[in-house]
Amino acid sequence: MLKNAFLTLLALAIAIGGGGGSVWYALKTQDRIGAIRIGPWTAFPDIGTRAADPYSKARVAREGVLALGQTEGLSFIAERDSGGEQLKRQCAYEIEGGFPTARFWTLYAADESLSVVETGKPRLAALQSYQVLRQPDNSVAISVSNRPAPGNWLLSDGFGRMYFVLTFYDTPVASSTGLSDITLPQIRKVGCNA
Repeated sequence: MLKNAFLTLLALAIAIGGGGGSVWYALKTQDRIGAIRIGPWTAFPDIGTRAADPYSKARVAREGVLALGQTEGLSFIAERDSGGEQLKRQCAYEIEGGFPTARFWTLYAADESLSVVETGKPRLAALQSYQVLRQPDNSVAISVSNRPAPGNWLLSDGFGRMYFVLTFYDTPVASSTGLSDITLPQIRKVGCNA
């Protein structure tokens, strides 16, 4: 009798633990149902619509974020560079390339909660489209590091995982037809500080 009770409790513990762990993983990972991938960037175009999958809705509810509607814009998140390596705050990166047509865009370095990285300095770890210098071909080159760099510089400081969040507002990219032929900037690692 005691053996059966123990086995039942063990089975329940495994089922609840495994189920909870799989839900946590599904909500944490960037490559899941409804995701589109363009180079190192991942987006969820249905996240602010009625067509959003249950995992996207749960993630929005868990994090308490305000999702953009399909006509308002689209956010892309990069957790790896173009070479496939995980982004780290102690490393320097170059973000280079063209940006799709949008009325306005923002780019910021984020921590694991996708909040702007705290730098402890007056300068934020964020840039926006009205403050960047453009190349003659309208592309943008942004240096990401903890040391100032000429041109466009995005401050990152500290140690640990890092994400880049690139959000386009009022853009045709947010429509389903706009996603098929866009290119996003590449993320190239330049070096690391230990």
